[in-house]
Amino acid sequence: MNSILRGLTGVGIVAWIATSAIGAAMVRSPESLGVWTGRAWETWWPPEAFPRNWNGRATLARHLSWRQGARGLDWGELELRGASEAWRTRLIVVRVDPRAMDLSLEPAFTRRRAWTIADADSTVALALDAGQFRQSLPWGWVVSKGEELLPPEYAPLAGAVVVDPSGAVRIVAPDEVAAERERGVAREAFQSYPMLLKEGNVPNPLMEPGNGVDLQHRDARLALGTSEDGKLIIALTRFDALGESLGRLPLGLTTPEMAAIMGGLGCRNAVLLDGGISSQLMLRTASRARRSWVGTRSVPLGLIGRPKRVSR
Repeated sequence: MNSILRGLTGVGIVAWIATSAIGAAMVRSPESLGVWTGRAWETWWPPEAFPRNWNGRATLARHLSWRQGARGLDWGELELRGASEAWRTRLIVVRVDPRAMDLSLEPAFTRRRAWTIADADSTVALALDAGQFRQSLPWGWVVSKGEELLPPEYAPLAGAVVVDPSGAVRIVAPDEVAAERERGVAREAFQSYPMLLKEGNVPNPLMEPGNGVDLQHRDARLALGTSEDGKLIIALTRFDALGESLGRLPLGLTTPEMAAIMGGLGCRNAVLLDGGISSQLMLRTASRARRSWVGTRSVPLGLIGRPKRVSR
């Protein structure tokens, strides 16, 4: 099989999957989301019971075995089973404590270049692509080191991720972005869309078709959320039917399913970042080893984290 796949382009691989035995199994896969418990598949989320509100109880996170990473960071992985091309999906989850890790943006577009996680130096313990992109520029508001580099854009589901001067991270709802800008206190900020959760509530456009969000489209996903205790939750999906080397294929979950994932991880607020072939993530393990899930495309804006120095 590997020799067959090596001879195909990304588009060819997708076409081959659709006509193969793997594709047939995907078509027969269940409509619900299941999680592998280590012994069996457990149905975790049936779409007919899709809640409009997530109460912060981390019903999916309880299946995670957290691994300690660099100071201020832990991480884990889950195997998911879903419908169609999400037949086998790997979920990588990173939990960050902003009290122990400094978060900042890498605005590569200001230097007329692009960025990938490979650009993160040895001091960086966390790196991922930030926001959504429009050709060579980030979409919407960008603040770096207290300086506004791009003004906000205004759209019904376009929220903002804001790092306060204290280092705390907040996700600002779309209708509050203008006021947040007026406050002028953001140390770092970027916009993204769509919002997946607002105070635990799933936005109506993610519940009902015809409101500007494609509820059926499946893709590789990257999302960022915040929990009630102020932790930052980052979730990345990877196609998991053909091994890690092909995990970057743009196959996976829908936007409503990703809202459910973030709610099940205990997030109160969450926003989707640019997924597909742009999605990429790097973290440092407790031994400082580099663990990477690479993308296929470079981006104009990255988000990085460095452990804070311990005061003596």
